[in-house]
Amino acid sequence: MTTTTHSLAFGAGWHVTDVICTAGAGDRPFEEAHQDFCVAAVTSGTFRYRAQQGTAMLAPGALLLGNPGTCYECGHEHGSGDRCLSFHFEPAYMERIAAGVPGARKLAFEAARLPPLPVLAPLLAEAETAREMAYIDAFEELSLRLAGAAVATASGATHVGRAPSRRDQKRVAEAVRRIELDADRPVSLSALADETATSPYHFLRIFRQVAGMTPYQFLLRTRLHRAAVRLRMSNDAVSAIAFEAGFNDLSTFNRRFRRIMGETPGQYRTRRDTLAVSVS
Repeated sequence: MTTTTHSLAFGAGWHVTDVICTAGAGDRPFEEAHQDFCVAAVTSGTFRYRAQQGTAMLAPGALLLGNPGTCYECGHEHGSGDRCLSFHFEPAYMERIAAGVPGARKLAFEAARLPPLPVLAPLLAEAETAREMAYIDAFEELSLRLAGAAVATASGATHVGRAPSRRDQKRVAEAVRRIELDADRPVSLSALADETATSPYHFLRIFRQVAGMTPYQFLLRTRLHRAAVRLRMSNDAVSAIAFEAGFNDLSTFNRRFRRIMGETPGQYRTRRDTLAVSVS
């Protein structure tokens, strides 16, 4: 086998895999068929992709676009190996995403790929970081954002969506309260959307507009804020604080805390003790 596929995350109507191919110029191009909609981000290597929409050379930063039932062929005439983050969406799920993209004209992808575009670069960097750092909980939102961006870019949708209505603002406020109440437990984007009677993509879009960040980002900041308060106010073990805040892995907590707070949890607590001594 020249290709290995590792499942990273999945949910109702979507899944994400890490695909590593070791084929080279001496290997015959392999043929397969897309079982569902596919948006695959190339993270390393190059390969030729041929499908009903046409033939394209895929390089890092590009997106492979596939439609359900479409046969395709991949070849490596110009180099060995590649790696992709492959996002898959069932037709009904993708249809709901496309319906929420302002100005999107049709569901099926007409092109075989999207080239490396500056507008997509930050999102692709987030996705690759999530893979490398094993941020599994981030993939539900990332899959929605990537699918929406692919549909909008591929269809040429430039229409700016309307401002959130008062009803949308109320929905986001209710979701914020829900996240605050359950921040120490897993919070599903789909569950939040269901509670507000909206599609996951529409809910994600209005949440970002109203709150200025995604639900997952808000959840992380809520957890980190509570952990920081406990680090200042108690002498509990850092591991206990991390787990009770909702982090299942201490190393993940330490990395995220340092990224947001600018120092490790231990350094943050030490500075608390230093300030207390100087004040006394």
